[in-house]
Amino acid sequence: MNHDAFIVRPGAKISLKKDYDTTFTTDFHDKGDAKIKLEKDIERLAKYQNVLYAQNTYALLIIFQAMDAAGKDSTIKHVMSGINPQGCQVFSFKQPSSEELDHDYLWRSVKALPERGRIGIFNRSYYEEVLIARVHPELLEKQQLPKSVMGNHIWKQRFEEINNFEKYLVNNGIIVIKFFLNVSKEEQKKRFMERIELPEKNWKFSTSDVQERAHWDDYMNAYEDVFRHTSSELAPWYIIPADHKWFTRMVVANIICSKLKELKLNYPTVTEEHYSNILQAKEILEAEV
Repeated sequence: MNHDAFIVRPGAKISLKKDYDTTFTTDFHDKGDAKIKLEKDIERLAKYQNVLYAQNTYALLIIFQAMDAAGKDSTIKHVMSGINPQGCQVFSFKQPSSEELDHDYLWRSVKALPERGRIGIFNRSYYEEVLIARVHPELLEKQQLPKSVMGNHIWKQRFEEINNFEKYLVNNGIIVIKFFLNVSKEEQKKRFMERIELPEKNWKFSTSDVQERAHWDDYMNAYEDVFRHTSSELAPWYIIPADHKWFTRMVVANIICSKLKELKLNYPTVTEEHYSNILQAKEILEAEV
């Protein structure tokens, strides 16, 4: 699958409304075909993860950002369904605690970074600090920042800090993949209504979700600025159509597999001494009565 339609080129000034179709499904017009493709990539991902864990050189950090009801949780659930739980960790970043507010905005993310050999997933991330904090600037007041950094220049400053942070991660073997699940406002409303009307989904609904819809255009503008300033060669943004969940899951899985394939992972080779010990152990086992 060609991923050019989803990747944001560094420095590109895009319009989510004009340049990205939330219903786009490339050549896949059948949900069944997409499901078969997803199942194959889930198997591939499990194999890559085994080698990633054994080699213990790289870690993979996968970031999911989206508007509410875009399908982050279900995408993580389906795409990672074949992964060994010991090699994967998921963190959901919600409203910062008082302890977190006493630290810099990257602190809680640094604590949650995956170890070498593991896949780490951020369900929302430090990008909230240039998204929700930008749409609701009153949140910055709670961060107890020096007055010298307050003002419109803070966003440019944070873009620079995030780019430097991600460069640091990649340079140290933590590969970063960033997904924005691009759901339409109409589809979001449909999914909200489903959460209201189906009792088993009531728990997923919050009135604050509807309140945030009033800021839709502000969020779209903030996201476009984020993509323009933080999609880099080392840590690109992928904008994934999210009106059809079956397509979203398939594309996300395929991109992750492609990135792991690029790493040319290999199982560790053992030393001659280690191999000799293996042969001795084999002889002992075979000699058992």
